[in-house]
Parts: sequence; C-alpha cells; structure tokens
Amino acid sequence: MRLMKKPTTLLEGLVFPEGPRWHEGRLWFSDMHDHRVMTVDLGGRAETVVEVPGQPSGLGWLPDGRMLVVSMTDRRLLRLDPQGLAEVADLSRLATFHCNDMVVDRQGRAYVGNFGYDLHTQADPKPAAIILVLPSGEARLAATDLAFPNGTVITPEGRTLIVSESMGARLTAFDIEADGSLTNRRLFAQLLEGAVPDGICLDAEGAVWIASPLGNELLRVRDGGAVTHRVQVSQRAFACMLGGPDRRTLFACTAHGFHPAEWIRERQGKIEMIEVDVPGAGLP
Repeated sequence: MRLMKKPTTLLEGLVFPEGPRWHEGRLWFSDMHDHRVMTVDLGGRAETVVEVPGQPSGLGWLPDGRMLVVSMTDRRLLRLDPQGLAEVADLSRLATFHCNDMVVDRQGRAYVGNFGYDLHTQADPKPAAIILVLPSGEARLAATDLAFPNGTVITPEGRTLIVSESMGARLTAFDIEADGSLTNRRLFAQLLEGAVPDGICLDAEGAVWIASPLGNELLRVRDGGAVTHRVQVSQRAFACMLGGPDRRTLFACTAHGFHPAEWIRERQGKIEMIEVDVPGAGLP
C-alpha cells in the first residue's frame, strides 16, 4: 500500500461539506448543515447556488442539465428549475430516516440512500434502502436491508452500481437492469477494522476511493478489498470526488468532530485536494 503526501486546502470556513461532484469545470457540493449547495473553482472562488432548508446532500443532473438535490430532513428529491426548487418526489413513505447521498444515471434516474435510524442520538441501528426515483417522479425501493447506504457510484458502461454501507464497513455491488432495478447483489470489498466507507468515487481502473472519517483518511480499494493507496487528511473525511480538467484531482470534504452541534459551532469544514495518477470514471 502506498501512503501519499498530504493534500492542500482549497476552501475552508465551511460547516459540513458533503456530496462533492465535478461538473462544468467546478466542484459542486452541499454544505449540509449550512443549508446551501455551493461551487468552488480551482482558484478557490466559491459561490452559493441555492439554499435548501431541509439540508442538502446528494447532487446530480438530469439529461437536460437541471440539477437534482436530496433534501434530507423532509425526505424529498428536489429539482432546481429556473424559477427555483421544485419537488420531484416525496420519499417519506419509503425512507425510514433522513435521506442522504445519491447518484443519478445518464437517463436521469436517481438512486437515493437514507440513514435508516437516528444516528446522532445513538438510536439502535436499523437497515435501510436505496430508493429509485424515475424522472417522472415515480419512486420505488431498489434494494433493501442495507447497513446505512451512503456514497454511491455507477460504472462507465452504466451496468453496475456500487454503494458504501457505512455501518457494515463494506462496499456492495449490484447489476443495473434496463428498467433501473438492482439485481445480483454481491460484495465488492469488506474493509479492514476501523474503516468506515462514507462518500466514494470511482477511477478508470475500477478501484473505489472511499472517505473514512474514523481514520481521517481516503483509501483506494480494489474489487476484493485490497487497499492500494492511503491519503491522510487534516480532519474527518466524509466524502471524496475525482475531478479537475483531467479528473486526476482528488477532492476531500472534511470536518472536525462527529456531531452537528460541533460542525455548526466551529465552522472548520474544508475542501482538501491532491493529485493522483489514475483519473476518475463513471458517475457521479
């Protein structure tokens, strides 16, 4: 395993950055507990795109270019229209607690995870589902009995979805059927003790970068579980994304502590970045 050099800081003073996406020459992300979706360019210039009262999380884009955003606490999928935010689907009947990360495929189908239980009050863990939302707004369960489904990626050919099960310390893969259904569930990687896969991204060799908050690190994991690279970040790592002009810039969303009260009080959230050899691939 290769231990890489420490990353540099692109942006700081955030509350809790999550859901990073490289899109149209900028990094887009949700500053979740500051209730806004933002962008930052490689020069560190940041802008607020839209405010989301229900806490934004996963981001994606429809084929026509409109952005989708998960609204966590009211368990809705929203779309940013020229007139403002509009509801695509109310997921409250399917999501057993707050919705979180998401991946949107090239047809505009959204795969949305949820906590399953109240993590921050230390409630007893319960399994959760991935919800499939079609562009029409129709929503149904795509996969169940997952241990906190979180970061999600789709391979370049659009046939495989990989999700991080944060409380299961594993990455799980599914086949994507023509109608968007998920089948053939299988283990992609069982992680070493202490690693917690949160946000993830995929590279061109089929390896997955995971943000692991317990170790303040990013890990590059191959199918089967071998860890090839490790990046130590300055604080807890909650999400990552490969972007930049050649998709070789690895961005990390980091924050201090584990509780919303700490994040809001301290505003130590950062976007950190480091160059890697293998470019990003697939979605998001």
